[in-house]
Amino acid sequence: MSKFSELDKGNSPCFYWGKLENPYILSRCLIALSNTVQSSFNLSPFQMALLKDPIVTAGNDQIRFEGFSHCAGVYARVDILENGQVGEFIENGTTNVDFNTPLISELGKIKRGDDLTLSLGPKEVGFHREGKSMIERKVPLPTKWIKGLTTVQHYFSDSEYGLKMNRIQALGLFKTIPSGKVKTDFYLQKRAGRYTFSPVKSNAAICIGGIHRLKLLQPLIPLINELKVYAHKDMQSISFILVFDQINFVFSLSRDYWRGFSGEGAALEVLLEDVPHSLVQAFDNYAFANQEFNVTLMSIEERIEWQKIEQLATKLSALGLLGFDLERNGFFYRRLPFKLERILSLNPRLKSAEKLLSENKVNIQLKDNDRIEASVEGSGVQHFVMIKGEEQKCTCTWFSQNQGERGACKHILAVKKKAKMI
Repeated sequence: MSKFSELDKGNSPCFYWGKLENPYILSRCLIALSNTVQSSFNLSPFQMALLKDPIVTAGNDQIRFEGFSHCAGVYARVDILENGQVGEFIENGTTNVDFNTPLISELGKIKRGDDLTLSLGPKEVGFHREGKSMIERKVPLPTKWIKGLTTVQHYFSDSEYGLKMNRIQALGLFKTIPSGKVKTDFYLQKRAGRYTFSPVKSNAAICIGGIHRLKLLQPLIPLINELKVYAHKDMQSISFILVFDQINFVFSLSRDYWRGFSGEGAALEVLLEDVPHSLVQAFDNYAFANQEFNVTLMSIEERIEWQKIEQLATKLSALGLLGFDLERNGFFYRRLPFKLERILSLNPRLKSAEKLLSENKVNIQLKDNDRIEASVEGSGVQHFVMIKGEEQKCTCTWFSQNQGERGACKHILAVKKKAKMI
């Protein structure tokens, strides 16, 4: 896998140049995105100073700005839809830039009816207005973001549409956000015809951890057309889509405010799978050419088993080559500016599993149908792993603390990989 790099595709000095149809709403969304990436819910000021600003992608007649909070527990994305711009997509591409204070100040001055032109290239992003250009240069992509971007797509693809509300309903809902920093879970539910956030759980309620993070959205709520909510199947994340004319603002929260998407292990088992490099590259080229990856459609067109293509899609997203669009219920292609081998090097559990295998510390005791039992040698202790269908358990402390909610532990990963070799 390390031989392949999405950096090899394309060398145009410009990805896109064109006029934006709704500069006022876009400017407010970009300010909210900037506020998100400048926020932190668990990092020190020193750690915050090391992190940068949005990733920008041009492709498939859309422009996307995306980023994380400093702690990587909040993901935000601004999607300029096909009818939100009039310009030329010269080449598909992605870059990441620093949105500094002067740019945010200028964006704040944009009024309804103003004109704004956008230019995107591999090394810079430009906003052009009234004969004045504001240029932001490329900056390094933070490690936390690389890990988070390969995980959040997995949660999106496992999320389901929950509910929709109009502007009046959304304004009423956001008035029920409690003040201060909330350490307990809250639940989004409908009572007496109105939506509310409540600390009391009820049937069909959607769980939200760290609800105080939603205050980042409050400046945008009075401007929306409607608000849509998507919940992860195991309530490990919740996503809000703020719908405007020609623009969507996607906002997703990790299960707990102190735990970012970058610390999750949802994609680890996918990275453990040995998918032939030639197959990954072939499907990556397909996604690059089409700028999307629809699992069902591709299964039909290519006559390949649906589960196999789904596995490939998850693999590509775990490698940072696909994002997920909740509205379209499908993956979109975006080439994050880093080499694929960095993904593997940034996952300590994966590296630890490989080390256990190389040191021959994994002993498969039973492998029968859908059941696996094994022992794994630890530091002065033996850990026992049981895998039965979707259920998997380990006697290690890490597993007992997380109960599989943050992906598999290193012992389960090692056992699964060795079991595939037998």
